[in-house]
Amino acid sequence: MPALPYPVSRLIDAAPVGELTVVDQDGHPVTYPMVPLLWGDRIFLTSSVLDSSKVAHIKANPRVSFSITNLDPIGAFTSKVTVQCDARVADDDLHAGWERLLPNWSIKDPGAVGLLRARLGFPLLFERVLIELTPRGTWLWPDGRTDQPPQISIAAEVAR
Repeated sequence: MPALPYPVSRLIDAAPVGELTVVDQDGHPVTYPMVPLLWGDRIFLTSSVLDSSKVAHIKANPRVSFSITNLDPIGAFTSKVTVQCDARVADDDLHAGWERLLPNWSIKDPGAVGLLRARLGFPLLFERVLIELTPRGTWLWPDGRTDQPPQISIAAEVAR
């Protein structure tokens, strides 16, 4: 997908939290609340190595979905979106690999910088993997009405 549709990228960029759905070892969907960090045409998430189950699920099956369904906390959007993605786990630099996302993260959560300063007290919390989501298709409900058909955008290689 060359670019996320503008309404979708705005929604992801504004969302304080979204839902990452992975498939577990038994083929069941499992959903985790995550802070989405948009960078270019990709969605990035971070995960502590202390919660390695989602990372293990992604490594076993990289087909995931990411949804934004509730923006009530910011009250600026009524839209809802689901993005089907291919996920990649980057765990080569657990201590600092994720820090390049800190400027984006601190916009959504100003306390993130303070937590970083406290990393000596909580070292395992800051051993983090990056989860990179490459969108394959989006399903957008601009008015939030999921009883209506969504606007669908599918990557060219998926549509073939």
